[in-house]
This record gives sequence, structure tokens and C-alpha cells, in this order.
Amino acid sequence: MTSQDKVPATPPTDPAGRPLPQFADPAPLAAHGPARVIALCNQKGGVGKTTTTINLAAALAGYGRRVLVVDFDPQGAASVGLGFSPHELDRTVYNLLMERNAVIGDVIRPTGVENVDLLPANIDLSAAEVQLVGEVARESILSRVLRPAEDLYDVILVDCQPSLGLLTVNALTAAHGVLIPLECEFFALRGVALLIETVEKVRDRLNPRLEVDGILATMYDPRTLHSREVIARVHEAFGDQLLHTVIGRTVKFPDSSVAAEPITTYAPNHPGALAYLQLARELVARGDAA
Repeated sequence: MTSQDKVPATPPTDPAGRPLPQFADPAPLAAHGPARVIALCNQKGGVGKTTTTINLAAALAGYGRRVLVVDFDPQGAASVGLGFSPHELDRTVYNLLMERNAVIGDVIRPTGVENVDLLPANIDLSAAEVQLVGEVARESILSRVLRPAEDLYDVILVDCQPSLGLLTVNALTAAHGVLIPLECEFFALRGVALLIETVEKVRDRLNPRLEVDGILATMYDPRTLHSREVIARVHEAFGDQLLHTVIGRTVKFPDSSVAAEPITTYAPNHPGALAYLQLARELVARGDAA
């Protein structure tokens, strides 16, 4: 076969079979803010919300974005993952929700990741859901809390608890967009329609600007027919709301969590780190991050 007879290279595709765009590195920003607020939601636990929050924050920060991570889960997993002990925190997002005179700048903590700050949480936040019930405009309190910080950051990522209760509704009311991490497992599919319905209700009644930024397939194993079938089903049901980027299953994620470090610095050349860098580029290219 001569060089003229070579078969042209097959263009790369994503796991859903779509052509995979080449997402360029984001251009540097001339100035910071106002932030796009993105809520990471799924009422099912263990789908990679916190892992995605931490690693997406680090990836965006690596591209020069200033990022605030809001830990909005009483388990405080995002706080732990960024090197803080929830039991040793004297002020958290709970104080901002419940104390009218609390100042967000007094609660935000710098992290070991350049350009990433944290609004921490601990078990105190579990009381807020009950205490907020009697408050006026209770669904909008997080939005009020975050407003003074929005001009200081390019992206604010809110790590929600695995529920569709009042805290999650607060996150959706404060957000511009929703990123839905979805485990590549059939049982995980069942709750996505309910979550999308909740997003639509919040958009209709509380926050007209809210949109779905994308569904992110996580814990994907290309060796299994099961994972590939789930991807196909999600694409069939939600079309281009399914992001091109897919996060594979790997032990490096729990390893980096134990080290209290994003995978982008813990194992920068690992496919998991490269996937989160691609996710950051994809969201910027879509206009869903600064």
C-alpha cells in the first residue's frame, strides 16, 4: 500500500459515539468575576459529586480561574477533601445561613490549591434544614449569602447533599447552572428524571435563569457492556445535555481524597486528572464556566 492509499485516521469519538471535539485551553482572563454559580446535584449518594467538585475546581483554577467551593453537605466531605477537619471549624456556611450579621469573608478559607477557596461545612448544617422552614424566603437564603462573594470569583461550585430537600433547593435557587454527576449504573438513571423535574420547578417558581449545564457520566468502565449501555440510554434520553467528557472508575480518586489533594496535583498525568482538565475545558467552551 502506497502512502497515497492510506486509510484516513478515524476521528475520535466519545463513549456515546459522537465526534469528540478538541477543547482548546481557555484563554486567560483580564479580570475576575462576576462568578457563574454551578450546583452539583444528584439525590443519589456515591455518584462522584464531591470528587467532581474538588477536581473540577482544581482544573479550572489551573486555567487561571478563581474558584470558590461551597461545601453544602452536612457530611463535610468537600471540606475534608480540601484538607480541613470539619469538627475543628468554628465558623461554617451554617453560621452564614442562620446569623444575619455573619460576614462571608470571615468564613471563607484559602486551600492548599492556588486560586481555590472553600466555604466549609460540618454536621451543624444538618440543623439548618429544620431551622430554615420558618424563615421568610427560605429558598433564597444561600443566594443572599453568596452575593457579596460573586464579584471575587469566576466560578462558584456548590457541592450539594444527596437529597432534594430545602438545602438543595437553596443551592438551585442560588445557581446559574446545574451539573449532574451520574454514575454509569442503571439504578442511578432512575433518579435523573426526578432531579430534572425538580430543576424545572425551581426554574419556574424561584430562579428563571437556572439551566442544566450538563450530565457528567462518572465511574465509567469501558470494559463493561453495562457502562456502555448506560451511556447510550442517557444520550437517548437527554441528548446533548450529556457531556462529551466521561470520568472513568479508578482507585486514584479515593487515594487522592485520603491525601486531601485534587487528582490534578496528586497524579497530574493520570487519565482521571486529564479527564477533569478536559471537563473544565468543555464547560468553558460551552459557556458554562468563565
